[in-house]
Amino acid sequence: MSEAITIIPSLTMEEKEVINPRALGLVELLHTQFNSRRLELLELRNLRQAELDDGKKPDFLKATQAIREDDWVVSPIPHDLQNRRVEITGPVDRKMVINALNAPVKTFMADFEDSCSPTWSNIIHGQINLRDAVNGDIEFIRESDQKHYTLNQETATLIVRPRGWHLNEKHVLVNEEEVSGGLFDFAIFLANNHEALAQNSSGPYFYLPKLESHLEARLWNDIFIVAQDFLNIDRGTIKATVLIETILAAFEMDEILYELKEHSAGLNCGRWDYIFSFIKKFRNDADFIFPNRDEVTMTRHFLKSYVDGLIKTCHKRNVHAMGGMAAQIPIKNNTQENNEAMSKVELDKLREANAGHDGTWIAHPGLSSIAMGAFNSIMGNQANQINNKRDDVNITAYDLLKVPNGMITEEGLRHNIRVGVQYIEAWLSGNGCVPLYNLMEDAATAEISRSQIWQWINHKASFTDTNQTIDENLFISILDQEMTQLIELRGDSNFNQVNLDHAIDLFKGMSTNSEFDQFLTLSAYNYL
Repeated sequence: MSEAITIIPSLTMEEKEVINPRALGLVELLHTQFNSRRLELLELRNLRQAELDDGKKPDFLKATQAIREDDWVVSPIPHDLQNRRVEITGPVDRKMVINALNAPVKTFMADFEDSCSPTWSNIIHGQINLRDAVNGDIEFIRESDQKHYTLNQETATLIVRPRGWHLNEKHVLVNEEEVSGGLFDFAIFLANNHEALAQNSSGPYFYLPKLESHLEARLWNDIFIVAQDFLNIDRGTIKATVLIETILAAFEMDEILYELKEHSAGLNCGRWDYIFSFIKKFRNDADFIFPNRDEVTMTRHFLKSYVDGLIKTCHKRNVHAMGGMAAQIPIKNNTQENNEAMSKVELDKLREANAGHDGTWIAHPGLSSIAMGAFNSIMGNQANQINNKRDDVNITAYDLLKVPNGMITEEGLRHNIRVGVQYIEAWLSGNGCVPLYNLMEDAATAEISRSQIWQWINHKASFTDTNQTIDENLFISILDQEMTQLIELRGDSNFNQVNLDHAIDLFKGMSTNSEFDQFLTLSAYNYL
C-alpha cells in the first residue's frame, strides 16, 4: 500500500481482498488528480446558492445554447441496458443483493448512497457482496431458519450508485485528506469487477447522484477516462445514468448528457430528492413555500414539466429517460389498504409509461409485476421508447419553477416529524432503507420532512385550516408529543434510546437552526 494512503480501521483478510493495492492505487490517483476540482465545484454550489438568496432565478444557460440546439447524440447503449423497463433499487447488504438480482426485473441499482447508511462495515461488506455477485458465487444463510439464498441462472443487470460529491469517506485518507465517498465507492467497485463484468458480457454501469451542473458531470467524465486508462479498459466502457434530482440540474440536462456523451446511459427522474432540492434552493424566498408533502404529487405542474422535459431531452439524444421510485411496499395484514396502495403504483407507472419513460424504479420485488405490466401494456415488445421524441413538449423556466399550492396542516407537520426522526434513528443504527407507514423510505424523505419544517418556521407559515402560526415553540411542543407517543407505542425494549435521542437532537437542530444544513447525512455521519 502506498505511504500516501491511510486506512483508519484495521482490515480483515476478506476486506483486504477488495481493498487491494490495485484498487487503492486507483483511489490515490483519482483523489490526487481530481479532489481539488471536486472541492471547487462544491464551493461553486455555495456561490450559486448566494445568488438564489439574492433573488436570482435559474434559467437555461446562454453560454451552452448551441449544445442544446445541435443534433448530437450519445454513444450507443450496451445490449444489457437496452431494456430497463423495471429497475429495483436497494442497499448493498448481502441478502438484498441476492434478492434484487433474482427479482423479475431488468436491472438492480445497488446503492451506496441514499438507502445505505455509510458505516465502514456497510461500505466495505457492500463491495465484497457486489464482487461475489459479479463472480456468481454469492450466497447467504439466514440465521433464524437456515434458509439458503443463492443467485438464479439469469439475473438482473447490475448498476451501482456511489455516494454524492458532498460526502467524504472519513476512514480513508490520501496525504491526510479524507477521500470523496463517491470516488472511493466507484474506484473500489471498478477495479475489482471490470474484468469479470466483461467476461459476463456486461460492463461497469453507474448511477450518478446529486449533480447540480454540467461541470459536475464533466468531472465524472474526466474521472472515467483516467480510471479506464489506469485499468487498461477501452474508453466508453463505463456507462452512467445521471439522476436529475436537483432543480439546478433540470436546467442543464442537455449539457449533462453532452459532457458524458461516450459514457452516458441516460437520465433519471429522482423525484423525492428533486422536491427536497426545490425547497432547499429557494428556502429563503417566501414565494416558494410548499404545502404538505402528500400534496406534492407528480401531476403538479412543476413536476410534470420536469418529467416531460427530461423525456424529450433524452430521446432527442437517443438515450434512456428513466422514471421515478414507487416507494410503496405490500401491506400483508390489510387487503383493502394493500389493494389501494397497489392501485396507486399501477396508476403511477402507467402515467410514466404513457409520458414516454423507458423504465421505472421500484423498492420492493412485490411491485415488479405491477410495474412490468404497466410498461408492457404501453411498450409492447419494444426494448424502450426512445423513438417517442415528445416533440409536443416545450418547457420554460416558468414551468420548472411553478410553486404548487395546497394545504399546510398540523397532521402534515406531525407526519414530517414522525418520518424524519424515525428515519434518522434507523440510519444511525446502520440501516438506510427503512419501512415506515407502508412506504420504503430513504434519506430523501427525511430531507423533505426537515426542510419543510425549516421553511415553515422561518417564513412563519400557518396551518391552512386553523390559521395557527408555525413557530419554533409549536414545533418543539409537537415534536415532544410525537416522541412521547412513539416511545409509549414501542414499550421498554424495542429500540436503542441513544440513537433515538441523537435522532431527535439532529432533527430538532436541522429544523430550527438559523443556517440551513445542506444535507442531513453530513451532520449525521459524525455519529457513525
